[in-house]
Amino acid sequence: MEKFSVGDISIPGDAGLFFIAGPCVIEGREMALEAASVLQSIREEEDVPCIFKGSFRKANRSSASSFTGIGDVEALEILAEIRDRFGLPVLTDVHEKHEVELAARFVDVLQIPAFLCRQTDLLTAAGESGLCVNIKKGQFMAPGDMAMAAEKVYRTGNSRLMLTERGTTFGYHNLVVDFRSIPKMGSIGYPVVYDATHSLQLPSAGAGVSGGEREYLLPMARAGVAAGADGLFFEIHPDPEKAMSDAATQLSLADFPAVVRQLQKLYACIHGKQP
Repeated sequence: MEKFSVGDISIPGDAGLFFIAGPCVIEGREMALEAASVLQSIREEEDVPCIFKGSFRKANRSSASSFTGIGDVEALEILAEIRDRFGLPVLTDVHEKHEVELAARFVDVLQIPAFLCRQTDLLTAAGESGLCVNIKKGQFMAPGDMAMAAEKVYRTGNSRLMLTERGTTFGYHNLVVDFRSIPKMGSIGYPVVYDATHSLQLPSAGAGVSGGEREYLLPMARAGVAAGADGLFFEIHPDPEKAMSDAATQLSLADFPAVVRQLQKLYACIHGKQP
């Protein structure tokens, strides 16, 4: 597997897991900076590579009345401030081809949402940006089919790619994770991330919002590490119950450092490394 850099971190990591973490959507400057501060502390105290994530806008919402963002440029400027102030690489989603050029001016990683992972024009534009591209596996996709999604980016001359597992839908407001997908996607030749947060969604199960089962987050994350994930993806929030998106699955900022430590120790144990 070819290594590459995102900001000042190497992917896949040399000594352990890397983490992608941050709020589901940028709700405001102070909340985003608070989350970034926690990530910076984890990086410095635990020597763990971290990428800050935050959607500048949420295009895929259960209800027309759901919160979508504070304004595209305003949210992207907050992401750029986090990169400059904390030295963290930053990631955001892009939903349409025309968003790529705008977002690429502010971030280090462009993420392709799961529902859009077959959109050729979007994948090509993301690849042509030259930035690292994280493609989330569609809830309707077989793991092996992600090779074709990755190829659309690779053909642009961009091999800085990650693939992310986030569960498979069978309808009826639930997702199921087949952990075989992690080594299967790994065999394609790119780093694989396990999205513990979104795997626990109950899509559209609430009154116009997605539900979730946060209580299973840690055992699912452990399973992702055991299955061979190179990185882990978490959505974290100062007060998850008040989050304006994915409130049922985001992890509290206060709980996140202990989760990182436990998962790093598990990774070290599995791979025979010194914890």
